Amino acid sequence: MKSEALLKRAAEVLRIEANGILAMVDRLDQRFVHAVELMRACRGKIVVTGLGKSGVICQKIAATLASTGTPSFFLHSGDAVHGDLGMVREDDLILAVSNSGETEEILKLLPHFKVRGIKLVVITGNPNSTLAKAGDVVLDVRVTEEACSLGPAPTASTTAALAMGDALAVVLLEEKGFKEEDFALRHPGGTLGRRLLLRVADLMYRGDQLPVVREKTLVRDALFEITSKRLGVTGVTDAGGKLVGIITDGDLRRALERRGHILDLSAAEIMTRKPKTTPAETMATEAMEVMERFSITSLFVLDANERPIGVIHLHDLVKAGI
Repeated sequence: MKSEALLKRAAEVLRIEANGILAMVDRLDQRFVHAVELMRACRGKIVVTGLGKSGVICQKIAATLASTGTPSFFLHSGDAVHGDLGMVREDDLILAVSNSGETEEILKLLPHFKVRGIKLVVITGNPNSTLAKAGDVVLDVRVTEEACSLGPAPTASTTAALAMGDALAVVLLEEKGFKEEDFALRHPGGTLGRRLLLRVADLMYRGDQLPVVREKTLVRDALFEITSKRLGVTGVTDAGGKLVGIITDGDLRRALERRGHILDLSAAEIMTRKPKTTPAETMATEAMEVMERFSITSLFVLDANERPIGVIHLHDLVKAGI
Protein backbone atom coordinates (compact mmCIF):
# COMPACT_ATOMS: atom_id res chain seq x y z
CA MET A 1 0.00 0.00 0.00
CA LYS A 2 1.22 3.49 -0.82
CA SER A 3 1.49 6.18 1.84
CA GLU A 4 -1.79 7.82 0.86
CA ALA A 5 -3.63 4.50 1.02
CA LEU A 6 -2.05 3.63 4.37
CA LEU A 7 -3.13 6.92 5.90
CA LYS A 8 -6.61 6.59 4.46
CA ARG A 9 -7.02 3.12 5.93
CA ALA A 10 -5.69 4.23 9.31
CA ALA A 11 -8.14 7.13 9.38
CA GLU A 12 -10.96 4.73 8.55
CA VAL A 13 -10.00 2.45 11.44
CA LEU A 14 -9.98 5.39 13.85
CA ARG A 15 -13.37 6.59 12.62
CA ILE A 16 -14.90 3.14 13.02
CA GLU A 17 -13.61 2.82 16.56
CA ALA A 18 -14.61 6.38 17.47
CA ASN A 19 -18.11 5.81 16.11
CA GLY A 20 -18.37 2.66 18.20
CA ILE A 21 -17.69 4.67 21.34
CA LEU A 22 -19.94 7.58 20.38
CA ALA A 23 -22.84 5.22 19.70
CA MET A 24 -22.75 4.13 23.35
CA VAL A 25 -23.39 7.68 24.51
CA ASP A 26 -26.97 7.54 23.24
CA ARG A 27 -27.49 4.15 24.91
CA LEU A 28 -26.49 5.33 28.39
CA ASP A 29 -29.44 4.99 30.75
CA GLN A 30 -30.38 3.89 34.26
CA ARG A 31 -28.58 0.60 33.73
CA PHE A 32 -25.29 2.46 33.93
CA VAL A 33 -26.45 4.25 37.08
CA HIS A 34 -27.46 0.89 38.58
CA ALA A 35 -24.05 -0.57 37.74
CA VAL A 36 -22.29 2.34 39.46
CA GLU A 37 -24.52 1.97 42.53
CA LEU A 38 -23.79 -1.74 42.79
CA MET A 39 -20.05 -1.22 42.40
CA ARG A 40 -19.98 1.61 44.92
CA ALA A 41 -21.94 -0.46 47.44
CA CYS A 42 -19.59 -3.43 47.05
CA ARG A 43 -17.89 -4.13 50.39
CA GLY A 44 -15.30 -6.43 48.87
CA LYS A 45 -13.45 -6.18 45.57
CA ILE A 46 -14.56 -5.79 41.98
CA VAL A 47 -13.53 -9.01 40.23
CA VAL A 48 -13.15 -8.34 36.51
CA THR A 49 -13.26 -11.51 34.45
CA GLY A 50 -13.00 -12.33 30.76
CA LEU A 51 -11.15 -14.42 28.21
CA GLY A 52 -9.02 -13.76 25.14
CA LYS A 53 -8.90 -10.16 23.94
CA SER A 54 -11.70 -9.29 26.36
CA GLY A 55 -9.47 -10.68 29.10
CA VAL A 56 -6.76 -8.21 28.14
CA ILE A 57 -9.32 -5.40 28.36
CA CYS A 58 -10.38 -6.75 31.76
CA GLN A 59 -6.83 -6.42 33.06
CA LYS A 60 -6.76 -2.76 32.12
CA ILE A 61 -10.20 -2.10 33.63
CA ALA A 62 -9.19 -3.81 36.88
CA ALA A 63 -5.96 -1.82 37.02
CA THR A 64 -7.79 1.48 36.42
CA LEU A 65 -10.39 0.73 39.09
CA ALA A 66 -7.73 -0.25 41.63
CA SER A 67 -5.64 2.87 41.01
CA THR A 68 -8.64 5.18 41.34
CA GLY A 69 -9.97 4.03 44.68
CA THR A 70 -12.07 0.96 43.82
CA PRO A 71 -10.32 -2.24 45.01
CA SER A 72 -10.27 -4.62 42.07
CA PHE A 73 -8.39 -7.51 40.46
CA PHE A 74 -8.46 -9.48 37.21
CA LEU A 75 -9.61 -13.11 37.24
CA HIS A 76 -8.89 -15.12 34.08
CA SER A 77 -12.11 -16.97 33.30
CA GLY A 78 -10.23 -20.06 32.12
CA ASP A 79 -8.18 -20.22 35.31
CA ALA A 80 -11.28 -19.57 37.41
CA VAL A 81 -12.92 -22.84 36.36
CA HIS A 82 -9.75 -24.67 37.35
CA GLY A 83 -9.40 -23.44 40.92
CA ASP A 84 -8.79 -19.69 40.89
CA LEU A 85 -12.46 -19.14 41.69
CA GLY A 86 -11.37 -19.56 45.29
CA MET A 87 -10.15 -15.96 45.18
CA VAL A 88 -13.76 -14.70 44.96
CA ARG A 89 -15.57 -13.89 48.21
CA GLU A 90 -19.27 -13.40 48.92
CA ASP A 91 -18.88 -9.64 49.41
CA ASP A 92 -17.18 -9.19 46.02
CA LEU A 93 -18.86 -8.11 42.78
CA ILE A 94 -18.23 -9.70 39.39
CA LEU A 95 -17.71 -7.49 36.33
CA ALA A 96 -17.81 -9.88 33.38
CA VAL A 97 -16.71 -8.77 29.90
CA SER A 98 -17.65 -10.77 26.80
CA ASN A 99 -18.51 -9.36 23.41
CA SER A 100 -20.56 -12.40 22.40
CA GLY A 101 -21.99 -13.02 25.85
CA GLU A 102 -21.58 -16.72 25.17
CA THR A 103 -18.00 -17.31 26.36
CA GLU A 104 -18.14 -20.88 27.64
CA GLU A 105 -15.69 -20.42 30.51
CA ILE A 106 -17.64 -17.46 31.91
CA LEU A 107 -20.98 -19.25 31.58
CA LYS A 108 -19.60 -22.14 33.62
CA LEU A 109 -19.02 -19.71 36.48
CA LEU A 110 -22.57 -18.35 36.57
CA PRO A 111 -24.08 -21.09 38.82
CA HIS A 112 -21.30 -20.52 41.32
CA PHE A 113 -21.98 -16.77 41.44
CA LYS A 114 -25.71 -17.30 41.75
CA VAL A 115 -25.61 -19.81 44.61
CA ARG A 116 -23.30 -17.51 46.59
CA GLY A 117 -25.45 -14.45 45.93
CA ILE A 118 -22.63 -12.54 44.23
CA LYS A 119 -23.76 -9.56 42.16
CA LEU A 120 -22.96 -9.66 38.43
CA VAL A 121 -22.44 -6.65 36.16
CA VAL A 122 -22.10 -7.57 32.48
CA ILE A 123 -20.36 -5.65 29.71
CA THR A 124 -21.32 -7.24 26.41
CA GLY A 125 -21.99 -6.56 22.76
CA ASN A 126 -24.95 -8.97 22.82
CA PRO A 127 -27.65 -7.83 25.29
CA ASN A 128 -29.73 -10.93 24.44
CA SER A 129 -26.98 -13.39 25.27
CA THR A 130 -26.92 -16.04 28.00
CA LEU A 131 -24.47 -13.97 30.03
CA ALA A 132 -26.59 -10.84 29.72
CA LYS A 133 -29.70 -12.65 30.92
CA ALA A 134 -27.83 -13.78 34.03
CA GLY A 135 -26.56 -10.31 34.93
CA ASP A 136 -27.98 -8.05 37.63
CA VAL A 137 -27.28 -5.21 35.22
CA VAL A 138 -26.13 -5.24 31.60
CA LEU A 139 -24.12 -2.55 29.84
CA ASP A 140 -24.59 -2.66 26.07
CA VAL A 141 -21.33 -2.06 24.19
CA ARG A 142 -22.29 -3.47 20.79
CA VAL A 143 -20.69 -2.00 17.68
CA THR A 144 -22.03 -2.11 14.13
CA GLU A 145 -18.69 -3.17 12.65
CA GLU A 146 -15.17 -4.10 13.54
CA ALA A 147 -12.33 -2.04 12.13
CA CYS A 148 -10.44 -5.14 11.03
CA SER A 149 -11.24 -6.43 7.53
CA LEU A 150 -11.09 -9.92 9.06
CA GLY A 151 -14.44 -9.62 10.78
CA PRO A 152 -13.81 -12.00 13.69
CA ALA A 153 -10.77 -10.06 14.93
CA PRO A 154 -12.00 -7.82 17.79
CA THR A 155 -11.04 -4.17 17.33
CA ALA A 156 -13.88 -1.67 17.71
CA SER A 157 -15.66 -4.02 20.13
CA THR A 158 -12.72 -4.21 22.53
CA THR A 159 -12.25 -0.44 22.29
CA ALA A 160 -15.90 0.05 23.25
CA ALA A 161 -15.59 -2.31 26.22
CA LEU A 162 -12.46 -0.50 27.39
CA ALA A 163 -14.16 2.89 27.12
CA MET A 164 -17.12 1.63 29.14
CA GLY A 165 -14.72 0.40 31.82
CA ASP A 166 -13.10 3.82 31.92
CA ALA A 167 -16.52 5.47 32.23
CA LEU A 168 -17.34 3.28 35.22
CA ALA A 169 -13.98 3.97 36.89
CA VAL A 170 -14.12 7.74 36.40
CA VAL A 171 -17.71 8.10 37.60
CA LEU A 172 -16.94 5.90 40.62
CA LEU A 173 -13.87 7.90 41.64
CA GLU A 174 -15.84 11.14 41.44
CA GLU A 175 -18.76 9.67 43.37
CA LYS A 176 -16.36 8.56 46.10
CA GLY A 177 -14.67 11.95 46.29
CA PHE A 178 -11.36 10.40 45.25
CA LYS A 179 -8.74 13.16 45.12
CA GLU A 180 -5.38 13.73 43.48
CA GLU A 181 -3.68 13.01 46.81
CA ASP A 182 -5.42 9.63 47.01
CA PHE A 183 -4.20 8.80 43.51
CA ALA A 184 -0.65 9.73 44.51
CA LEU A 185 -0.74 7.36 47.47
CA ARG A 186 -1.38 4.52 45.04
CA HIS A 187 1.40 5.68 42.71
CA PRO A 188 4.40 6.44 44.94
CA GLY A 189 6.82 5.61 42.14
CA GLY A 190 5.19 7.82 39.53
CA THR A 191 5.66 11.49 38.80
CA LEU A 192 2.37 12.43 40.45
CA GLY A 193 3.25 10.42 43.53
CA ARG A 194 6.58 12.17 43.87
CA ARG A 195 4.98 15.57 43.39
CA LEU A 196 2.30 15.03 46.01
CA LEU A 197 4.11 12.89 48.57
CA LEU A 198 7.66 14.23 48.78
CA ARG A 199 8.38 16.82 51.44
CA VAL A 200 11.33 19.14 51.85
CA ALA A 201 12.72 16.86 54.57
CA ASP A 202 12.94 14.02 52.03
CA LEU A 203 15.26 15.94 49.71
CA MET A 204 17.19 18.44 51.80
CA TYR A 205 20.92 18.38 52.55
CA ARG A 206 21.64 18.06 56.25
CA GLY A 207 24.37 17.39 58.81
CA ASP A 208 27.87 17.67 57.39
CA GLN A 209 26.41 18.57 53.98
CA LEU A 210 24.84 21.74 55.35
CA PRO A 211 26.87 24.90 54.52
CA VAL A 212 26.82 27.28 57.50
CA VAL A 213 29.16 29.99 58.84
CA ARG A 214 28.92 32.57 61.62
CA GLU A 215 28.39 36.33 61.15
CA LYS A 216 32.02 37.09 62.07
CA THR A 217 33.46 34.43 59.74
CA LEU A 218 35.77 35.97 57.15
CA VAL A 219 34.58 35.95 53.56
CA ARG A 220 37.66 33.89 52.58
CA ASP A 221 36.45 31.12 54.92
CA ALA A 222 32.83 31.52 53.82
CA LEU A 223 34.01 31.12 50.24
CA PHE A 224 35.69 27.84 51.21
CA GLU A 225 32.42 26.66 52.80
CA ILE A 226 30.46 27.50 49.67
CA THR A 227 32.98 25.75 47.44
CA SER A 228 33.41 22.63 49.57
CA LYS A 229 29.65 22.02 50.01
CA ARG A 230 29.04 22.58 46.28
CA LEU A 231 25.63 24.19 46.64
CA GLY A 232 26.56 27.74 45.64
CA VAL A 233 25.37 29.10 48.98
CA THR A 234 26.07 29.16 52.69
CA GLY A 235 23.87 30.11 55.58
CA VAL A 236 25.01 32.72 58.11
CA THR A 237 24.02 32.29 61.76
CA ASP A 238 24.27 34.50 64.84
CA ALA A 239 25.87 33.51 68.14
CA GLY A 240 22.68 31.66 69.12
CA GLY A 241 22.65 29.58 65.96
CA LYS A 242 19.71 31.37 64.31
CA LEU A 243 19.84 31.99 60.57
CA VAL A 244 20.31 35.70 59.92
CA GLY A 245 21.35 35.65 56.29
CA ILE A 246 22.86 33.76 53.37
CA ILE A 247 25.77 34.28 51.01
CA THR A 248 25.39 33.13 47.42
CA ASP A 249 27.64 33.24 44.39
CA GLY A 250 25.66 36.31 43.38
CA ASP A 251 26.34 38.04 46.71
CA LEU A 252 30.08 37.47 46.21
CA ARG A 253 30.03 38.98 42.72
CA ARG A 254 28.04 42.00 43.81
CA ALA A 255 30.34 42.58 46.79
CA LEU A 256 33.38 42.40 44.50
CA GLU A 257 31.86 45.04 42.24
CA ARG A 258 31.12 47.34 45.19
CA ARG A 259 34.09 46.77 47.49
CA GLY A 260 36.84 45.27 45.39
CA HIS A 261 38.84 43.34 48.01
CA ILE A 262 36.38 41.34 50.10
CA LEU A 263 38.27 38.31 51.45
CA ASP A 264 38.97 39.95 54.82
CA LEU A 265 35.44 41.25 55.30
CA SER A 266 33.03 39.44 57.62
CA ALA A 267 30.19 37.31 56.32
CA ALA A 268 27.71 39.71 57.90
CA GLU A 269 29.02 42.56 55.73
CA ILE A 270 28.08 40.97 52.40
CA MET A 271 25.27 38.55 53.25
CA THR A 272 21.66 38.85 52.09
CA ARG A 273 19.51 39.36 55.16
CA LYS A 274 16.07 37.84 55.74
CA PRO A 275 16.40 35.11 53.08
CA LYS A 276 13.48 32.93 52.04
CA THR A 277 13.23 29.83 54.22
CA THR A 278 10.94 26.86 54.69
CA PRO A 279 9.96 24.31 57.38
CA ALA A 280 11.01 20.69 56.81
CA GLU A 281 7.40 19.47 56.53
CA THR A 282 6.61 21.72 53.56
CA MET A 283 5.65 19.85 50.39
CA ALA A 284 8.48 19.77 47.86
CA THR A 285 6.14 21.23 45.25
CA GLU A 286 5.51 24.28 47.44
CA ALA A 287 9.24 24.79 47.91
CA MET A 288 9.73 24.75 44.15
CA GLU A 289 6.94 27.30 43.68
CA VAL A 290 8.71 29.66 46.12
CA MET A 291 12.00 29.25 44.24
CA GLU A 292 10.35 29.93 40.91
CA ARG A 293 8.44 32.94 42.24
CA PHE A 294 11.53 34.64 43.66
CA SER A 295 14.04 33.36 41.07
CA ILE A 296 16.23 31.62 43.63
CA THR A 297 17.86 28.19 43.55
CA SER A 298 17.92 27.17 47.20
CA LEU A 299 15.98 27.45 50.45
CA PHE A 300 17.32 26.97 53.95
CA VAL A 301 15.20 24.74 56.15
CA LEU A 302 14.65 25.98 59.70
CA ASP A 303 13.46 24.34 62.89
CA ALA A 304 10.98 25.93 65.30
CA ASN A 305 13.79 28.04 66.80
CA GLU A 306 14.84 29.44 63.42
CA ARG A 307 18.01 27.36 63.37
CA PRO A 308 19.06 25.88 60.02
CA ILE A 309 18.64 22.10 59.85
CA GLY A 310 18.93 21.68 56.10
CA VAL A 311 18.97 23.27 52.68
CA ILE A 312 17.08 22.23 49.57
CA HIS A 313 18.32 22.97 46.06
CA LEU A 314 16.31 23.47 42.89
CA HIS A 315 18.41 20.95 40.96
CA ASP A 316 17.44 18.18 43.38
CA LEU A 317 13.76 19.04 43.04
CA VAL A 318 14.08 18.80 39.26
CA LYS A 319 15.94 15.48 39.49
CA ALA A 320 13.21 14.12 41.76
CA GLY A 321 10.63 14.89 39.09
CA ILE A 322 8.83 17.61 41.05
